[in-house]
Amino acid sequence: MDVGLEVGLCCFAVVAVVAFVTAALVAHVTAEPRIGKAEAQIMFTHPGTGAQHQAPSLKDPSSRDLSVVIPAYNEETRLPPMLDEALKYLEARQRRHLSFTYEVLVVDDGSTDKTTEVALAYSSRLGFDKVRVMTLPKNHGKGGAVCLGMFTCRGRHILMADADGATRFADIERVEDALKKLLGKDQGELAIACGSRAHLEKESIAKRSYFRTLLMLGFHALVWALCVRGLRDTQCGFKLLTREAAWRTFSRLHVRRWAFDVEMLYIAQRLGIPVAEVPVTWTEIEGSKLVPFWSWLQMGGDLLFISLRYVTGAWSLEPHRKER
Repeated sequence: MDVGLEVGLCCFAVVAVVAFVTAALVAHVTAEPRIGKAEAQIMFTHPGTGAQHQAPSLKDPSSRDLSVVIPAYNEETRLPPMLDEALKYLEARQRRHLSFTYEVLVVDDGSTDKTTEVALAYSSRLGFDKVRVMTLPKNHGKGGAVCLGMFTCRGRHILMADADGATRFADIERVEDALKKLLGKDQGELAIACGSRAHLEKESIAKRSYFRTLLMLGFHALVWALCVRGLRDTQCGFKLLTREAAWRTFSRLHVRRWAFDVEMLYIAQRLGIPVAEVPVTWTEIEGSKLVPFWSWLQMGGDLLFISLRYVTGAWSLEPHRKER
């Protein structure tokens, strides 16, 4: 082998090792604590009096069949159509099955518009017991908002759904069927069913620019290489969890931004929680908070740090007392 080539390869190897070690050290030193440390501060706003009420806890036994957690940041325009569709479905289902109980939790993630006021109007109309509003004093990121909402759920099953209403809400029946199949395989009370847009990928690629398609494919490759395998769409905001699965995953969650879904599913796979992927009806709604290049770049960095932080021990999957 040419001496110059050998020297070049050695230099490249040294640079690669130094870069990896540096990234691992940065990931370890900058690792955030679990979001669950804020659980004790969670409060709900009463629509009539404006009084703050201490929220229940995910650690308590369930008292509803279904909880729906909706993170919302500056969603005063997109939230009403989503809530109209969801509540129309849930109310009709309750009329058909009188024993069915539900709650909807809107988590206002530090909005600067009238998101809280819009949500409280639904709470006033349907009652504080059915629609509850949590207003966070500052922006926590989508992962932080979903996580804090999860901690206050009363449902036996918990659905996380986006405020834009991009997924048809009635498709909850599809993810419920998938969840039941997993639970029917002697999985105890641990199961997660994820709505998926993977079946729409060819159509979406045809509509996207080459640059956005390249970013999307690169992100999927990073997810597969670093964190989660076996799922084609980790980012669809329509996921149904059993109460126990929600506790075991979200109580360990650290990522507050868009890549929180990936960490949650990474945790689930590491803990052996079965996960199903279900095609859902999805329509792109204008007003997305994602900035195509910078958001993908940020999520890519989050994926790398998720992997490095668990590898270096900055984050761990040690069991909670409840699980021992």
